[in-house]
Amino acid sequence: MHPETTFPNLRWDIFCRVIDNFGDIGVSWRLSCNLAQHGQTVRLWVDDATALNWIAPSGMPGVEVRPWTTPLGLGGITPGDMLVEAFGCDIDPEFIAEYAHSIRDRGIKCLWINLEYLSAEGFVQRCHGLPSPVMSGPGKGLTKHFFYPGFTAGTGGLLREPDLLERQAHFDRKIWLQHQGLNWQGERLVSLFCYEPAGLSDLLDALSEDEQATCLLVTPGRASAAVQAEVSRKMSLKPSWNKGVPLSFFHLPRLSQQDFDHLLWASDVNFVRGEDSLARALWAGKPLVWQIYPQDDGAHGPKLSAFLDWLNAPASLRQFHQRWNGLTALQQQPHSQEFSPLDWQTCVDQARVRLLQQEDLGTQLLQFCSKNH
Repeated sequence: MHPETTFPNLRWDIFCRVIDNFGDIGVSWRLSCNLAQHGQTVRLWVDDATALNWIAPSGMPGVEVRPWTTPLGLGGITPGDMLVEAFGCDIDPEFIAEYAHSIRDRGIKCLWINLEYLSAEGFVQRCHGLPSPVMSGPGKGLTKHFFYPGFTAGTGGLLREPDLLERQAHFDRKIWLQHQGLNWQGERLVSLFCYEPAGLSDLLDALSEDEQATCLLVTPGRASAAVQAEVSRKMSLKPSWNKGVPLSFFHLPRLSQQDFDHLLWASDVNFVRGEDSLARALWAGKPLVWQIYPQDDGAHGPKLSAFLDWLNAPASLRQFHQRWNGLTALQQQPHSQEFSPLDWQTCVDQARVRLLQQEDLGTQLLQFCSKNH
């Protein structure tokens, strides 16, 4: 957002149903905070706010978190100017009815966004911004608009805070690592935020056999459990595994969103999962590997390929992603030829430059509101 740009202060109602504590709620909270930084007033309706205890322990001025219960129970609350359905979560009919009544009484236009999932696939540019007239129910006569986050011009862009670059410029990784309790001695740092990736065993072998010492910074939850199970399995089969200690492990506590950014900035290579952490890894500007959420119909394969095409990923990075996500048979080749982060840096640098030339998601939403308000 350009410093001289100002937008009217609108009241936003953002709705989020939690499927993955770090996914849907992570994006919805970042969006809420981003809008508040731009002077907007936000109510975030969420059915399970538990993750905010560590994602955002201090809250955010301008953002009110409200429980999304069934029935909703408005309790005299008047809907705001702008509705956002995060990932097609279907706002309650009684709220839609109140919203329709409110905007008609005030003589203002409908501002209703269906915020979709992030993808680099071609349909995103074709569908971004398209209207979706509501043909029945309490919202009959109103119009939603599809808003697709994306990586290219013609999409909604990625979330990026106004002060992101300034924060990065003043970040001191050694001090941050010390605050986490890690006495960093200059070894390569690799962050791991994942589900149970098919390529985890190979990665651990590659790092344990590498001449360069590596500390694996493991996030809590599924990543930590997967690592502990795999290390235990390896040790039971081969007690001498990793005895030279080229690979060490540091298990992190739950991190706030700000500290998760710091983790990505502190690391030399970032393994991330889902949507929010992929965007944050791109802003971090470090070599990254993405574990895409697996779908039963196999749709995650083309989605991953589309992202790697946009990234202009070199062959070694494409092959690593295929193995990491279990999308190809394991290749019998030396690990050192596969885990090649130095070869991956250039495409990440170029991608970040392209992204910085685009308007961010929050700014584009505000521009949409100003145009249609």
